Amino acid sequence: MKLRISIISIIIILFLFIGSCKNSNQTAANKQVDSDSKKQEWAIVIHGGAGAMSTENLTPDLDKEYRVALAEALNTGKKILSEGGTALDAIEKTIRIMEDNPLFNAGKGAVFTHEGRNELDAAIMDGSNLAAGAVAGVIDIRNPITAARTVMTNSSHVMLTGAGASEFAREQGLEIVLPSYFHTEKRYDELQEILMKEKHGTVGCCALDKHGNLAAGTSTGGMTNKRYNRVGDVPIIGAGTYANNATCAVSATGHGEYFIRWTVAHDISALMEYKGLSLKDASELVVNDKLVKAGGSGGVICVDKSGNVSIPFNSKGMFRGFATADGKEGVFIYRDETASK
Repeated sequence: MKLRISIISIIIILFLFIGSCKNSNQTAANKQVDSDSKKQEWAIVIHGGAGAMSTENLTPDLDKEYRVALAEALNTGKKILSEGGTALDAIEKTIRIMEDNPLFNAGKGAVFTHEGRNELDAAIMDGSNLAAGAVAGVIDIRNPITAARTVMTNSSHVMLTGAGASEFAREQGLEIVLPSYFHTEKRYDELQEILMKEKHGTVGCCALDKHGNLAAGTSTGGMTNKRYNRVGDVPIIGAGTYANNATCAVSATGHGEYFIRWTVAHDISALMEYKGLSLKDASELVVNDKLVKAGGSGGVICVDKSGNVSIPFNSKGMFRGFATADGKEGVFIYRDETASK
């Protein structure tokens, strides 16, 4: 009898040990944002894409450039929120910074299609009323995130595409550029090898403002070598972008086809709303369980109505950063990094 009890005890201990190891591995990438459950006055989280980032394929100079670029974007939104600005303003202006930086696959740094063009997508969502706007397949709008917000505020539609989106942008007085604006020779030569390996990349931002409102925005040049005017998850509300004051704001990056089919952004919100999961548990479940089982790679950034931040990803690395009202902040690239002030 004692032997049977001992064997059962050993089995239970092994089961708990294996489970804790698995959980530790899944949350390692998220550990830099662990904090208490104290409600934050404001919070912001950004990403610049997820993929095989490592010290082996990023030179020290590029590593430094990315960190400086992430910090610039993060500080832009942080300043707006700390001064009482809206989550929507913080998101638009933060993403514009990344769209104008050729380091990122969005706006100026958009990757090339099979035909050698740049086709851009973006979306934004207001968690206070579930209003949303998006553009897809645009080739001449300098800042697609601004176009997406203008669709949300100045039209009766949610998504505009291609030439129609460009016509709308012109009518609204947004900055239109020649398609050649998005082709930067130096960055093309330096980054295309990395981007070809990644196949996809995105920039995004989620925020909670002092008014208690959540918002999310995402912008991308899409998948490298894409064909036939392919559109990914970014401009699809509920797939790559979602915000709801009742739960959370989410911006995704990764293999868009999987994020569309598994409605990743909305699924995280739904798990919180209908199953009562925390932001961290819901986002980890979707990214490190559901997506992994499906074969999808990538990650998400999220912030909930209390200002808790979660950044799970199942890839080797993810360009990311966060800041909260209590002074916690940092920018990161690799999986093993921890928070730094």
